[in-house]
Amino acid sequence: MVLAAGLPVLARYLRIPAIVLFLPVGFTVGALTSTVNPEHLLGPAFHPFVLLAVALILYDDALAMDLRELTGQVRRVVVRLITIGVALSWGLGAGATALLLGMSRGAALVTGAVLVVSGPMVIGPLLSLVQPVKQLRQVLAWEGALIDPVGAILATVVIEAVLAGEHGGFAAHVGVFLTSLGIGLAGGALGTAVLWLFLARNQLPEALGAGIQVATVVAVTACCDVLRADTGIIAAVIMGLAAGNVRAFDVHAHRPFFETVVQLVGGGLFISIPATVTPESMRHLVLPSLGVAAVLVLVARPAAALIATVRTDLRWRERLFIGWIAPRGIVAAATASAFAASLSDNGVPDAGKVLPDTFVVIVATVILYGLTAAPVARRLGVVDPVLARPLLVGGDPWVVGLGRVLRSAGLDVLMWAGPAQDRARIQRAGLELVPGELLASAAGLGTQLRGITVILLLTGEAGFNALAASVLQEGGQTAVYRLGTPEHGQGVAVVPAAGEVLFGPGLTAPAIAGRFAGGATFSTAACADGLPEGDVLFLVRGSGRLEPVTRTRVPVPEPGDIVVLLR
Repeated sequence: MVLAAGLPVLARYLRIPAIVLFLPVGFTVGALTSTVNPEHLLGPAFHPFVLLAVALILYDDALAMDLRELTGQVRRVVVRLITIGVALSWGLGAGATALLLGMSRGAALVTGAVLVVSGPMVIGPLLSLVQPVKQLRQVLAWEGALIDPVGAILATVVIEAVLAGEHGGFAAHVGVFLTSLGIGLAGGALGTAVLWLFLARNQLPEALGAGIQVATVVAVTACCDVLRADTGIIAAVIMGLAAGNVRAFDVHAHRPFFETVVQLVGGGLFISIPATVTPESMRHLVLPSLGVAAVLVLVARPAAALIATVRTDLRWRERLFIGWIAPRGIVAAATASAFAASLSDNGVPDAGKVLPDTFVVIVATVILYGLTAAPVARRLGVVDPVLARPLLVGGDPWVVGLGRVLRSAGLDVLMWAGPAQDRARIQRAGLELVPGELLASAAGLGTQLRGITVILLLTGEAGFNALAASVLQEGGQTAVYRLGTPEHGQGVAVVPAAGEVLFGPGLTAPAIAGRFAGGATFSTAACADGLPEGDVLFLVRGSGRLEPVTRTRVPVPEPGDIVVLLR
């Protein structure tokens, strides 16, 4: 638990994906000590723990997918990547493991299915580091979010088919597959009903709502796996998709608590699984496994990207970058550990090679892409020239007007508002609207994937701005600014100050709204011989960085900067 909680903190300071630290540290402590060895500590309970942890991670991944956002050309490319691309990677991966490692057909098929999985826990930090152009970022983020559950379900179906083939003919194969699928679907439906009862019908506090989700996912997964091994993963994915996409569910308020549980469980899993990979099991497998990684990196991924992006308006440079990014992550390691045990228990030859091979491929792809993603993106010219991506919170007319002016200055503006009329006003203005509840949308996984660089709290409710700033500031990496409190405001919540206060004295929400209603406008001007007349609100640097004026700091303009004014 100390390593699971501490390594992500170290990774954040080093600006690298946490998985880069988890894998070697887990392998090292497992090889050097007997203390951090889950098979010794937990005995036969370790593999059920892995299955339940995978179910929680996949439920959380599915929960974060708002399928309504997957539209247009991005949807076309992503669907191809998680269908044709997955099939291609599975086939080539299985063939490479059979040829290079001499695996039996059953073990090779399962290993190939496991190795299609990537995941947002690896893709997210890479996208934050690289900052690719918007459409490229959306494609890779959505693929990372969807491929975890797709790959896990594929691996579940494949292992059922392999085990059925070991113990019967075609009829038995079909019967076992349909039985397993039916149990997973039924478990997902039952779990969804339980979650609806507690989260949609009853208003629970945040911590209790997170606890209900953990308990439901664990219970349903366990029951499914008791009836038929490895079927609980299907149920967990179905529950996550339902809870994340059906409007009746109120899961957003519980996300911070639930994500904390998932992060600790996932971190413990990523320490535990490499610790079970002994140096002896790696002997004679490292070079062949690196060959498997080379096939996936140099053949399978470029071919999948080429097919997925054909007849789209993606530039050839963007298509090349998609063909270069496909790291493997935590779900690949966890499913390999769980399914290798199932294969071994059923006497499938070469089951002991599945986890070491997967481990080597994960390490190789993470290190390769982690070191080369940013240089390759710069060389291909697919880095987003607009570094600032502000999220404006508020939907009053003046806030929408400010959003339009910031967009005209070259910024990729996002907006969020609560009232329906405010959201409609934002959409009529042609600005991009963030769906969902504010704290989940702005502080959770979506922000990391979408690359938001600054949050501006601009609602007319000073208490809300202050409270939201306090909560969002805990996220750490995204700068948070808020409007100041009117001197004689009433009903203002007294909360600890957080976030810098925007603009000069007197420019509060009521003051700006009054001036805007009286005919004042927002405008931009280039910095030439000093500042133009008017109240300076922001500077947009020549590099694309957004610097707001605050009560404590007025940025000094330089040639090439753009000034945003109220006058």
